Order: sequence, then C-alpha cells, then structure tokens
Amino acid sequence: MIDYKDIKRAANLVLHSCGPAEIAVILGSGLGGYEERLLDPVEIEYDEIPGFPTSTVSGHAGKFIVGTIQDKRVLVMSGRIHSYEGYGMDKVTLPIRVMRLMGVKTLIVTNAAGGVNTSFKPGDLMLIEDFINLSGRNPLRGKNQDRFGPRFPDMTQAYDLELRQIALQEAEKLGIELKRGVYCWMNGPTYETPAEIRMIRTLGADAVGMSTVPETIVARHSGMRVLGISSITNMAAGVLDQPINHEEVLAVGEAVKEPFRQLVDAVIDRLPEEEIVEM
Repeated sequence: MIDYKDIKRAANLVLHSCGPAEIAVILGSGLGGYEERLLDPVEIEYDEIPGFPTSTVSGHAGKFIVGTIQDKRVLVMSGRIHSYEGYGMDKVTLPIRVMRLMGVKTLIVTNAAGGVNTSFKPGDLMLIEDFINLSGRNPLRGKNQDRFGPRFPDMTQAYDLELRQIALQEAEKLGIELKRGVYCWMNGPTYETPAEIRMIRTLGADAVGMSTVPETIVARHSGMRVLGISSITNMAAGVLDQPINHEEVLAVGEAVKEPFRQLVDAVIDRLPEEEIVEM
C-alpha cells in the first residue's frame, strides 16, 4: 500500500506545477480531447510525478491538465490506469488520492463500455446509476487510509443522486438521449465471453468495462461526489454476431465526443462554485 507521505509528495508536486482544482474529469478510451475545453491549461506528464504509474493503452495520453471551465478550476485526467496493465489497486487509484489532496470535491468519471442491455446501441451515452464489482478486487483492501475516510464506507449512493439529476436535466435540454443503467467491472484485458455477458445481464448490468469502479470506490471513501458516464462504444460479446476490437472502441468514442463535451460542459456549469480546500 502506498504511504500517505508518498501520496502527499505527489500531490504537492502537481499543486506546485498546475495549481489546485475543485472538479476532476477522468477521460475514458476514445474520449481524449476534452482537455481542449480548458482555459489557460497547465499540464504535467505522469512520468514527472513521483510514484505515479504510466498508462500504456492506446487512446490514453497519460497526463494531468488543470485549467478553467465556466469559472471553475477543473483537472482533466487524460489517460487512466487499469489493473490489467499489471498495477496494484493502490497504483490504479493513486490519481484519485492526489486529486483529493489538491482540493477536488466532485469527480466526473467516464469510460468506454460494452453494451449489455440489448436496447442500447454503439454511440449511446449511459448515466451510471450503480455498479457491480465482479473483479474480485477492492481498492480499499489492506490498512485503511484514515486521513481520507472510514474503514467501512457506504456505497448506497456511489453515484451522487443530485449530480445524476443535473445530468439528466441538461441532457434533455441539449436533446441528448441519455440512457441510464448499471455498470459492471471486469478485470480484462480480454473482452468478456458471451456466457459471461449472459451472466452479467442476468445479474442486472446494462454495460460492462474494465475501469471506473475502483476510482469510484476510492473517491467515495475520500468524501468526493461522483458522477459516472459511459460511452457505449460496442455491443458486448454475443449480442451481435461479430468480433470486438479496440479500434472500434476508439472510433465510436471519437464519434460521441461532441455530445459528450456538451453534456459535461453543461453539468460543470450547473455545479456551485466552491472554495477549494486542500487536505
């Protein structure tokens, strides 16, 4: 487990380089580019931050960018870390701990996901209402980080109800059909089998992916409000009679960038401006 002083050291470097933030946005596969919305951006590469893992996946740039959107200080995480890259859960979620020490109170976490719900189609955006963890992993396993949160954090509202309502209201104003559903986390890096997808659908999931849940758990443990949005970039295995590939995921992610940008902009605009308090 990463020691608090090491998390603090990483946060201090990012603060010194980029300044504090009140809102953070994690960009999923194919959704890179939202950082272009930032005014007066300042960035730092992951490999410049002590103890930080490096993203090795195509479509993930690997840097923090901090700037202003709608008069609010926003940190964009362009390129997330996945456990299937060989990193432990403490490394995967280190960026979330750093964000909290920088003053972030609201996290907007996005991902590219496979559609399990047969009424979905590639190009849909789904508001995450809850999650199912089928990875067999939990990022809070081990000694509790008492400075951040309690030993047994509540996940009844893992995704903040007020933020979900704002997203639905703004999507309606923009004419964006925002689906709603449950996201299931699987380890990867293989895509799921058709049998696994049938199981996941039976359990009540609407989309499946290889990220988001560990970040959500650690953000909630740290007292952050979380909004989750999935880009349905492909139908999960067995839904259609065709193979799945990462290039398709990136291509569909590119196609939904504009409605995604509009929706995230609108949500950020609705958020109250808060005093940034570093931990």
